[in-house]
Parts: sequence; structure tokens; C-alpha cells
Amino acid sequence: MVIRRALGAIRNPAQLVLAAFVTLILVGTALLSLPFAWDDDSSHRFVDALFWSTSASTVTGLGTTDMSGFSLFGELVLLGLIQLGGFGIMTIGSVFALVASRRIGLRQRMLAQAEIGAVDIGELRSLIGAIAKITVGVELGIATILFVRFVAHDDIGVARAAYSGLFHGVSAFNNAGISLYSDSLVQFADDPFVVFPITFAFIIGGFGFPVLVEFGRRIKPRRWSLHTRITVAATAVLLVAGPFLVLVLEWTNVDTLGPMGIWDKLQAAWFQGVTPRTAGFNTIDIGAMHDETLNIMTCLMFIGAGPASTSGGIKVTTFAVLGFAMWSEVRGDSDINIFRRRLPVGISRQAMTIALLSLTIVFTTAVILDTISPFSFTQTSFEAASAFGTVGLSTGITGALPTFGQLVLVVVMLAGRIGPTTFVMALALRQRQRAYAFPEERPIIG
Repeated sequence: MVIRRALGAIRNPAQLVLAAFVTLILVGTALLSLPFAWDDDSSHRFVDALFWSTSASTVTGLGTTDMSGFSLFGELVLLGLIQLGGFGIMTIGSVFALVASRRIGLRQRMLAQAEIGAVDIGELRSLIGAIAKITVGVELGIATILFVRFVAHDDIGVARAAYSGLFHGVSAFNNAGISLYSDSLVQFADDPFVVFPITFAFIIGGFGFPVLVEFGRRIKPRRWSLHTRITVAATAVLLVAGPFLVLVLEWTNVDTLGPMGIWDKLQAAWFQGVTPRTAGFNTIDIGAMHDETLNIMTCLMFIGAGPASTSGGIKVTTFAVLGFAMWSEVRGDSDINIFRRRLPVGISRQAMTIALLSLTIVFTTAVILDTISPFSFTQTSFEAASAFGTVGLSTGITGALPTFGQLVLVVVMLAGRIGPTTFVMALALRQRQRAYAFPEERPIIG
């Protein structure tokens, strides 16, 4: 009765999404605070458990301690948090409710729509089922490929190879970027049987579930919805631009790509150019990169991947809408047209709101970290964008930040995970029509 009253008191489904993720984080923190969640006998701070729980639940990948410090139990807790956070615990709750009662209410539909971005709320049942199939299928497929690779080339045993393959498959598809290895995937920088399956997994996960479902329904691009067209086009541009810029800027860097052969350079640049969009794995030392490269990667992390995906950031559709809005304004067009479709009047305002709000969060976080730590603004802005974009890449400063700075990143990771999607839904729920309009007056712009 108490729970029912509490749910009834929450009018905005976005608040339920926030409450659900906070609950998951607190449960994860409690489990990671147990002594047997760690391999060593030393005492660990509560902040470390909270930070790791938030990082895994929001599929970010940042960490204040080395992954080698966790026991098998701790690793399994992280794996569970990644899966629940990536799939969306509200989506899982809707699946359970659907199985139990064979029906789903409007509130639950709107709640699940806020998390998975269902384009048509009436198709939520089939969409949730498709999400489950896609998630399990991709994760098991990548896990199998990695298992074969680890068994064939590493002397770690069948059981450990299977576990490592599954862990990295789940982490990759959910764009968590958490690896069982202390150096992430640096030791596999020249291994195509690890690099390309991992990149395939997090690129697929970054498209977003509505796009993946539409891929299965409509094979021909000309039949795709506008949302899918924008997501695919913007993703393709960033998948080319990111690796190209990393390759050019790091080609002669003796601490990153410099000593590698041409093929290894291309492979490493590809991986490190696509992973900032949300994945968080790295095959070269991020802290050794040039500042110019770090700034480019900061921009990529801020943009993120597709809506309703396992990524953070402002999302590629928001970035594309802003770009087309700018282009329309420059050309003097009254409408914003994309792929022979005219966008609604209010969508550019929503995109601008999300972008400015996100920029404010990242910039404020970077300034705070810069103020309370000895690190440069390039490093702190990179860390802030990584946390907000739920990416997980770091120049190596996370564990060295003051406790207050780490707590700030906890809040930013949570805001980045639920922010853009739930904020758009909150805007949609608050839309209202006035019976009157104020007099129009134009200020001077520019």
C-alpha cells in the first residue's frame, strides 16, 4: 500500500527512472562494500564502492581503484550492474510485469518509453521483446568469438576464457568499457580478433534499440524512419572522422601510435577513434596522447551515440538537428528540412536545451575538478565529458582526485545516464497550449 501510494505520487515517469537507477546504485554499493567483494584484506573506502557501483550501473567505466582488486564476487556484481543498467531496469520491470499479468498500463508504457526511447508507444510490447533478443544475441555472439580467441591464444583455461569472453561481451554491447584487465585492452592493440568484435559490439549497442529493431523490420534504407536515417548518417560520419583525426594527430607520438607498424596504427586509431563515442575501452595509453587529440575525443564523448542506446552524451540526433538548424538559419530557410522531411517547430528548441544544459554540466564539472586538483583543464574537461557521456575513458586522474571530486563525478555519471532521454520526456509531459499569446518583439542577435 505504501509503495502504491508512493508511485501514485510521482507524476513524472522520469522521476521513476531516476529513483530506479538510484536504487540500483545503492544496492550495488552495499554489495561492493562487503569484505569478500575484494581480493585483498585491506579496508576499502565507501566512496570506492559507491563510485564503482555508479560507474557500472550507468555503464560508464570510470574507476577509482584497479579492477584487479575485486574478487570474483565483486566482478560478478559489476557484471550484473552493467547488464541491468545497460538494458534498463525499468525495461526489465516492464518485461516482468508483462509476463506476470499479460498486460501493461499507460504509466508503465510511458516509463519504459523514457528509458528505451520507443518511437511508438503502442508498439512497446513487441519492442521490449525485440530488445531482449537483440541484447542476448549480440552479447552471446561476441562472447563466443572472444572465448574462441582466448582459448586458442591464451593459456588461461576453458572456464576462465568463457568467463572473460562473456564479461567483455556484455561490457562491450552495453558500452560500459569495464575490462577484467588492469590495462583495459592495451595488450590486444594489435589483435584483430579482439579489436573488431569489441568495436562491432559497442557500435551496435550505440545505435539504439529503436534503430536496431527497425533494421530487422525494414532492410531497405529508403523505408527507414527519419530517426534511423539521421542516426545512421551521423554515426557513419563520426566513425570516419574520429579514427582519422586520432590517426593524424597521434601518427608520430612515440608514446602511442609512433612505434607501431602501419597496419597496427590503422587498427589502433580505428579503435581509439570510435570508442570515445561511449565505449570506454582503450588499446593505447590515453594519458600519453597529445592535448589536441584529447580535445577531439572530449568533443566525441560529449556528442555520444544514438538515443535510447547504452550510451550517454547529447546523442547524435541532437547534434545533427543542431547542425541542420544552423544550416537552415544560414540559408535563410524558415523550416528545418532533413532527408526531405520537415522537422517540428519545437524540436530545435529541445535540442538546444539539451545541448546547453549538457555543456553547462560538463563545463561546471571541469572547472570544479580543475579548482580542487592539480590537473590541467584539458584533463579535467576530458574526465568531466567522459563521466557525463558515460564513456569511461580517463587520462589516469580518477583515482587521484579528491573525495569531493569523485563524488561530483558520481552525480555527473548518473545525470549523464538518465539526462537527455528523461529530460526530453519531461519537456514533452509539460507541453501545454496557452489560450493567449504575448506581443512579439525581436531582440538583436549576434
